[in-house]
Amino acid sequence: MRRRGGDRSPPCVRLGRSAPAGAPHGPAMISMSGEASREFVDTNVLVYAFDSSAGSKQTTARTLLERLWQTGTGCLSVQVLQEFFVTVTRRVARPLSVDEAADRIREFAAWRVFSPTVDDVLAAIDLQKQTRLSFWDAMVVRAAAESGCDILWTEDLNDGQTIRGVHVRNPFAAR
Repeated sequence: MRRRGGDRSPPCVRLGRSAPAGAPHGPAMISMSGEASREFVDTNVLVYAFDSSAGSKQTTARTLLERLWQTGTGCLSVQVLQEFFVTVTRRVARPLSVDEAADRIREFAAWRVFSPTVDDVLAAIDLQKQTRLSFWDAMVVRAAAESGCDILWTEDLNDGQTIRGVHVRNPFAAR
């Protein structure tokens, strides 16, 4: 099921400070239909926003997420939420409790969340064969494309690359 969410921002993402130089900021792009363009967030960006040991990457990730909350243009997938949960409860320097992580996932359920079908898995396999992406990266690209996103925020793919009509952006890359 795909959902479009509200614009409520979780308290842990509200920073109230300006973005560092080069951080993604500003209003969302407007599509030809007049709607703000959707933007897909990969697991690594989501994790950095909640990883207190991530330094400037945490600040950049939080700034991006805050903008997406304000514009209502953020998108995720079930895969991203699953990977987020495992990572923030086990693999970061100061893990979140299971309850804290579940609360964050409940909050992000307000965003458009892509739930893949068998057809999506098969399409990701085809994409993997065509592009040599990992299967999991192909699933993320498929989710972003199927969610109607113009931008995929990730540090796992090449910044500036376009795959299936989705522009890959690394929020941590120097601009």
